[in-house]
Amino acid sequence: MKDEQVLQEVSKELEVIVNEKDHSFAKQILAEKIDQLINTDFQKLVSILYRMDVSETKLKQLLNENAGTNAALIITDLMIERQEQKIISRQQFNKKDENISDDEKW
Repeated sequence: MKDEQVLQEVSKELEVIVNEKDHSFAKQILAEKIDQLINTDFQKLVSILYRMDVSETKLKQLLNENAGTNAALIITDLMIERQEQKIISRQQFNKKDENISDDEKW
């Protein structure tokens, strides 16, 4: 469920429909969309990465370290990783809210 949720949220950011249950095939679809953005609308890709809060420093480092690797696959992995972090953070935040008394909730 978690992997599916992550892929759906990343696909929503990229404005592409991914209905695949196969994680690797879904990643390939996302990578193809990213590759398309790299070649046709790089500024839109930068905007998406900024909105998702993907670390620019980490992205540059990974691209330099993996010069022969498809950049779209690296970016896809970073987007998925960041989305997973957001989901975990939301879950932890929601757990903390459950411990607040009704009088103290807004």
